[in-house]
Amino acid sequence: MKAAVVVFPGSNCDRDCKVAIERSAGARVEMVWHQETALPDDLDLIVLPGGFSYGDYLRCGAMAAQSPVMKEVVTAANNGVAVVGICNGFQVLTEVGLLPGALLRNAGLKYVCKPVSLDIVNGQTRFTAGYGEQRQAVMTVGNGEGNYFADEETLDRLEGEGQVVFRYQDNPNGSARDIAGIVNKGGNVLGLMPHPDRAFDADLGSEDGAVLFRSIFQSA
Repeated sequence: MKAAVVVFPGSNCDRDCKVAIERSAGARVEMVWHQETALPDDLDLIVLPGGFSYGDYLRCGAMAAQSPVMKEVVTAANNGVAVVGICNGFQVLTEVGLLPGALLRNAGLKYVCKPVSLDIVNGQTRFTAGYGEQRQAVMTVGNGEGNYFADEETLDRLEGEGQVVFRYQDNPNGSARDIAGIVNKGGNVLGLMPHPDRAFDADLGSEDGAVLFRSIFQSA
């Protein structure tokens, strides 16, 4: 089992993701600098971590989406490799076009950092199958621009095709229809604002993030 964590200038959750994957799933993790033009071979998972890539200039994730390595991430995603974008990584996935919609400033115009309770809306994805009958999860958010937005037609399509994976029980940022995480139509690209990498051990307050990481490798 093998994963890669992409590191951008300003990433600050890259090593959190590495440790979380290693301890949750026992996978080997390689760190990949954003200027690389190739990814490691035989990857089961690519993670775009949280942080403030390029200082969030222009729009969150806009500059990171232009990094050389992202061409390879898009190719890998189109070939079926599992890709997870967490927080800033979710923003990058929307900017590069792997996921629809956009992440806007939080409705309250304030940075929000706290544990959140989530409904597992679709437990049949490769990211959530490991939860079994569990239909709720606790993770942590930490963002100033986590307000998910898409037009009504796109939102209806996401809901109708089972692409909404996580939904906030108490929406902290104003996201449309309480959406906390979505997958692409192919089911192999997940973007979510809550951090599974901050919820993989009981000492962190929740182990629900570990289930997500294990689920990915169990379905590989």
